Amino acid sequence: MRNIAKEGDQFVMKEDGNRIAEISVVPSGSDRLIVDHTFVSEAHREEGNGEKLVEKVVQFAREENKKIIPLCSFTKNVMEQNEAYHDVLI
Repeated sequence: MRNIAKEGDQFVMKEDGNRIAEISVVPSGSDRLIVDHTFVSEAHREEGNGEKLVEKVVQFAREENKKIIPLCSFTKNVMEQNEAYHDVLI
């Protein structure tokens, strides 16, 4: 089973206790989050795990009433292509 948990400035996806993907989120001021890195292990690419991490960060930003600055090109593409995320996109 895969779960995503916040660990410091990252959201980490683990499977059977092993880290398979991560997304880095750095606070910027009181109302913004910078996403500067997304990684999915080679064995778990093409499974939608990166998109699931972006979805988790978007959910977190909404809960915290923050906007996202996507410096990571993967995150930026996912957020720009999904209109449902535009409310938190800078």
